Formats: sequence, structure tokens, C-alpha cells
Amino acid sequence: MTPRRSSARIERLLSRFGQWGIDAFLFFDLNNIRYMTGFSGSDGILLIGPDERPRLLVDGRYVTQAKGETRGLELVRMTDKVETLTSLLADLQARVVGFEEAVLSVQLHRLLKAKNRRVKFKPLSSEIDFLRARKSNREIACIRKAADIAAGALQSILPIIKPGICERDIALELEYRMRKEGAEGVSFDTIVASGPNAALPHARPGSRKLAAGDALVIDYGAVYNGYRSDETCTFFIGRVESALKAVYGLVKEAHDRAIEAAVDGRPCKEVDRVAREIISKEGWGDHFGHGTGHGVGLEIHEVPAISVKSERRLEKGMVVTIEPGIYLPGKWGIRIEDTIRVTSGKAEILTKMPKELTVLA
Repeated sequence: MTPRRSSARIERLLSRFGQWGIDAFLFFDLNNIRYMTGFSGSDGILLIGPDERPRLLVDGRYVTQAKGETRGLELVRMTDKVETLTSLLADLQARVVGFEEAVLSVQLHRLLKAKNRRVKFKPLSSEIDFLRARKSNREIACIRKAADIAAGALQSILPIIKPGICERDIALELEYRMRKEGAEGVSFDTIVASGPNAALPHARPGSRKLAAGDALVIDYGAVYNGYRSDETCTFFIGRVESALKAVYGLVKEAHDRAIEAAVDGRPCKEVDRVAREIISKEGWGDHFGHGTGHGVGLEIHEVPAISVKSERRLEKGMVVTIEPGIYLPGKWGIRIEDTIRVTSGKAEILTKMPKELTVLA
């Protein structure tokens, strides 16, 4: 059930051309190309011109794949990116061509400008964020399936998580189980962090062996039909000290209240504020050093950011994470994360693992 490009996606883009002052657009970001066309290859360019007909440019390695994955567009076989684009832009008589500022390399930009002196290439950045921000029901179904696969894999390895096993072995087993259950891959490098390593929000699993009393942070996700899940569970090994139990309860309260606040129309910074104030009132504000969440979809970090600096509002159909945490350097870390679908009322939690305090082994 791979989501395919619909004419509505092309039409939404075309409707912005006048506002942006362009008559054509070049996509180089492979996730945007997949979103617009269904093509999942690792190289390609999408050109949408003033004639409103999308053209997907691929080399000989991807022609057969592109034919099978796409529909309703013109497939152009290219041997040289610059020459092929130059010819197409001349045929279309394009004068102002938008492109993804964050993706096009300086080198390719320079070569295109040199070959197309009558064309103005206009960089766009935040203007195109709207494209993938709101997810369709088919996209939600893929994220939900990815979350199902991931949670099933984690649940299946809980019996092996006990004192003496090292972080790296847990990560390897979890990733193997996700792939075995149907994941295309992992959403990002799996985080398995125990004891003092758990105080590093982006710790890499290493050779440290779990010990009784450890907090264990597992941040993981699966990919299904290109769409990613994202979830974090914090477990305790053997026992949990009363002080850590209280901190876990505080993070859980911040997590729960932020999810309740995440409704259609709510400013993202307000959702962040809800979680941050709960943690700060108990004196842990300086130990919550990252945003409360972020969008998820074809990439693990998409718009919107749920942070104090965000100027966006949540919209129905957005998929975001809620992931407050408290970290005490050299000692421990606790993070609780779910991925949710924003609605006009109560958010739908897409991730599956229970978030009540759990002691393993």
C-alpha cells in the first residue's frame, strides 16, 4: 500500500507558483520526489513546469523501477543531469525556476546557472514545508504499521534485557527483529543507553553491560513503505530507586499533558511550554535541553518542530513526536516518547509500547 502521487499533490504545488513568483520547480530531495511521484530510487530529479506536466529524470539504473512505481508523468532518461535539464528548461521556456535551497549542491547550482543564463534559479526553503506536513490516511496507515512492527520487536526482546547484557547486543537484536517482522530498515541509528550513558540524548550503543539499578533508554523506530516510526521507552533494570521513580513520574506527566495539548490550531511553542513548565517547576528545567518533539514521516525529522522557537501551529493530520526528558550527566537519563496524529480533539497515539514505569529482570 505504498502511497502514490495524486494529482492533488501536484495541484497544491502549482497553486503556489504565482505566490512564489516562479513558473517551474526542480525537486532534488529524494523524499519530496517520492512523496510527489512514488519513485523510491536513490537518484533522480523531478521537474514540474509551466505546462503542469511532471517530468521525472532518472538514469539507466532506475528506468524499470520508475516505470513500475509511478504513473501520470513523463519519464525522462538522462545521461548528464545538467545537459538534460538545460534541454528541458529550454523547451519549456522556463524563466524563473524554484529549487530546494537546502538540497541543491553549490557545484550543481553553479553548473546549471552557467548553462542556463536566461533562467533565474530561485531558492526556496520554508515555502515548501507545507507539502508533507499534513499526512493522508494512507500515510498514517504506513506510520501506524511501522510503529506496530517496531513495538512487536521490542516486546519480543524484553526477556533478554537483564544485567550483564551489553547495549550493542540489545540494539542488534532489536534491529534484527524489526527487519524480520517486515521493516524496510530502521528509522535512525537505534539508541540503547544505560546508566550514565542514558544522560546522552543521542548516545550510541556500546559495550557497556547493564547493571542492576540502571535506567535504560531505548529510542528506536522502523520503516514501512518509506514511512518512519519513532518511540522511546525508559526501563529500569532489577530495581528502581525512589528518587528515579519520582523523576520518571514527572517526565510521564509532562509527556501526557503535552499530548493533551497537541490539538489542531495550538501553537507548537505552547505544547512545548506545557511539558517544559511541568519539568521546570520541580527544579529540573536545566536538565531538559531539547525540544519537546518534531514531525515524522518520510524523514525522521520533519516540520513542525515542537519547540520554544517554533512559529508554526499544529494542524489536523500532522504527525509529531512528544518526547520530554530529564538527564543528569554522569548518572542517568529518562525520556518518554510517543508519536501522535493531531486531530481536532484528542490526539491519536500511533506508537504502541505502554509508558507506565517498568522494571525488567
